[in-house]
Amino acid sequence: MKKVRILAVDDHEMTTLGYKFILEDSDFEGFKVQMDTAKSYEEATKRIEEAAKGIPYDILLLDIQLSNPTDGPAKTGEDLGVFAREVSPDSKIVFMSSFSDNYRINSIMQAVDPEGYMVKTEIDQKSLQAMVNTVLNSPPYYTQKALVAIRKKMAQDISLDENDKKILYHLSIGTKTKDMVKFISLSLPGIENRKRQLKSLFGVEKQNDQALITASRNRGFI
Repeated sequence: MKKVRILAVDDHEMTTLGYKFILEDSDFEGFKVQMDTAKSYEEATKRIEEAAKGIPYDILLLDIQLSNPTDGPAKTGEDLGVFAREVSPDSKIVFMSSFSDNYRINSIMQAVDPEGYMVKTEIDQKSLQAMVNTVLNSPPYYTQKALVAIRKKMAQDISLDENDKKILYHLSIGTKTKDMVKFISLSLPGIENRKRQLKSLFGVEKQNDQALITASRNRGFI
């Protein structure tokens, strides 16, 4: 019987073992699942590279938050997805994450264009089985919360660049404007000017930052 090879990457070992137990024990039509696991970005890149030299993984299940070495820059599942697209282009990529916010999901859609996205609170045995069948035969596969975020972004009629999106995101998580220079490639005056432009664009130019957060969330940007 045909084997479908899957790599699950998550820094919580119980999570990947759960996926492995469910999928390897499932009765699929015409194939069986063989699953490997990895707990870090470094371990995952090695496994993907090694597999690509022979038989590439059919599906990669990637968490967004991954363990990282203390002496190097942090790498995320999004970075791993970009890496996998280059090294193993035939592998299908599905993100399995607790993140369900519009900013994070749509950032991944733009950077990786995955074949699926599952919000962890919506994952169960049936959805895992449905995801594998769908991704192999007629992708994409999204759980409900992921689909809502994607649809909200598609329905909006305001075009923002990457710096605008980062400003909105950092406002939403409570980052002070003066500290945003650590995360955004703009000067402090540049960030403040962008905030004024965003408030004007969203029709809240005479209101505070919370009004901007609310307006942008209603539009599906965060």
